[in-house]
Amino acid sequence: MSRSDNTYGRRGILAAGAGLLAAAVPTLGARPPEALGSVPSSTASTLASSGYSNPVIWQDFADVDILRVGDTYYYSASTMHYSPGAPVLRSYDLVNWEFAGHSVPVLDFGSEYDLDGGNAYVGGIWASSLNYRPADESFYWLGQIDFAKTYVYTAPAAEGPWNRHATIDNVYYDAGLLIDDDDTLYVAYGQTDISVAQLSRDASGEVRSELVFSTPPEVGTLEGARFYRIGGNYYIFLTRPANGQYILKSSNGPFGPYEMREVLLDLDGPVPGGGVPHQGGLVDTPDGDWYYMAFVDAYPGGRVPALAPITWTWDGWPVVRLVDGAWGESYPLPEPVHEVEPLIGVDTFEGSTLGPAWEWNHNPDNSVWWAGGGLSLLTATVTDDLYAARNTVTRRIQGPTSTATIVLDGSAMLEGDRAGLALLRDSSAWIGVDPDGGTNTVAMVDGLTMDGDWNTVSTGTRRAEAEVSGSRVWLRVHADIRPNGEHRARFSYSTDGVDFEFLGPDFTMNTDWHFFLGYRFAIFNHATRALGGLVHVERFELSTP
Repeated sequence: MSRSDNTYGRRGILAAGAGLLAAAVPTLGARPPEALGSVPSSTASTLASSGYSNPVIWQDFADVDILRVGDTYYYSASTMHYSPGAPVLRSYDLVNWEFAGHSVPVLDFGSEYDLDGGNAYVGGIWASSLNYRPADESFYWLGQIDFAKTYVYTAPAAEGPWNRHATIDNVYYDAGLLIDDDDTLYVAYGQTDISVAQLSRDASGEVRSELVFSTPPEVGTLEGARFYRIGGNYYIFLTRPANGQYILKSSNGPFGPYEMREVLLDLDGPVPGGGVPHQGGLVDTPDGDWYYMAFVDAYPGGRVPALAPITWTWDGWPVVRLVDGAWGESYPLPEPVHEVEPLIGVDTFEGSTLGPAWEWNHNPDNSVWWAGGGLSLLTATVTDDLYAARNTVTRRIQGPTSTATIVLDGSAMLEGDRAGLALLRDSSAWIGVDPDGGTNTVAMVDGLTMDGDWNTVSTGTRRAEAEVSGSRVWLRVHADIRPNGEHRARFSYSTDGVDFEFLGPDFTMNTDWHFFLGYRFAIFNHATRALGGLVHVERFELSTP
């Protein structure tokens, strides 16, 4: 992904002869040829009566990297300023996914990641890479941070524990990590000018780096590298943000020379109102079939993954299998369905740690929260600005529509405290408890906004309030994140968990892409006067209609 306003979403002119339209390339085989000139058998098929629907996950998991280890698939994504970073998802059928862990346990890259003297919104973890190294039976994550350094983390299992392995002084922008058959590590990286670096055997530094391809001006920007060795060829898979995908191929080693072909451009996607599937990765099944996991811009919810089969031409170029000239809304299942832990449901915070579905807005202050029989949050920051408050914990919204409900006990709150449930992004709103004046009040606030440099320009406007008896309250947010919808959210509360009252006007979510991440549900507690207040969240539920 690019931070450049004039490249994201920019359309260009296809270089004459540079590529072939995905629908026009003959689809001669599901598996890549082992050598130039081999012709795999035809894989033409009719959609099965049972299959999967796109997006395969209707949650915000962008900048896809995907791989298979044995019969298990793993998926890594961007998380920007959320902590822990770089989530790892796990699947056994490419369609049903569950959380395994996070590759970056804490964003210890500077005080701004602690909301100390600044913030790191839209910094942190993006367009990184995940791979597995059989030689030492370890997972490797690699990503550059803030255009300063590249970090390598390793773990014996995708679930962790993950530890920082090395810091490399080179900046590998939009990196794709390849672990070659001879155990050599290579990184493809760059924007428009694409380079390949060879890492040292212990992955602690660079041995060699060369520019291997310069994108023709008429194609525009290429970035988001994913690096593969398939059938004796080397491939660098590149996105043209946010409407195209290209691939480079070398039959002469990782440093090229490389040829380029178009994989897709301005292709209709499977999410109504959403964008073109792009910027993802290739993965094979144990049976040798190939798939492309891309993401689709689907704001206000973010960027959601879509899966399509891949076939290969006789001379080793991948082709997306289309349905009626578009990325299919459904395809046959790649593998037998394998049940996994669902990404939605109820969490009563029984363990002493939070599950991997939870990510904090910046690093938390771990001295002022605990879990076990619920989630307890002491106030960590004195501020009237939710964007500056530490210990706000988030969950991705489930599309196309979903509802988050918390049960909050505010009996230990202090006057001036603010605690509740928010829709969090660069334009935000919340419903929460405000114990000012000796009474318990539930308030709905919207209009919390940041500018393009992620500075707060408004701390919000109170739109409605209601006095409640007792200190235990149910707070609910319903969000419709369909890209072709009205992008509305509604806030409600209850004192018994049965009868809910709407509070305040509907909130219209922002669909601009510059923040990159989609909206999240967020649980917060911060002080506006003095520290010491406490809330206890008994239960969180993420549900769909």
